[in-house]
Amino acid sequence: MLVVDDQAPFRKAARFVVERTDGFTFAGEAATGESSVDQALALRPGLVLMDIKLPGIDGAEATRRILDQRPGTVVFLCSTYAPDDLPAAARTCGAAAYVHKEELSSDLLRRLWAEHAPITPS
Repeated sequence: MLVVDDQAPFRKAARFVVERTDGFTFAGEAATGESSVDQALALRPGLVLMDIKLPGIDGAEATRRILDQRPGTVVFLCSTYAPDDLPAAARTCGAAAYVHKEELSSDLLRRLWAEHAPITPS
């Protein structure tokens, strides 16, 4: 998983959750929208946890760019917005789900991944 957030303490907390969640691997982190696109292309993570409000391009635009170039990637937007207060772009960027930062947990990651993971042929 690639963790994208402009705040280092949240990136550290998210990494802690990811590393303690069975079936998930921490691939890297980014602090800006532009660097998240670069990291997603270089690291090829299956899942990106993307903050909405970032310096430079925002998380919605970064999500669009990642999905344009790596359509099999799953992106979960993450922020402190109440779901009803999400910016319009967050609803149309192609992200699979929204995670409130305070609710990030191993159980939530596993549940959302089970709901949104790409189906691979057997």
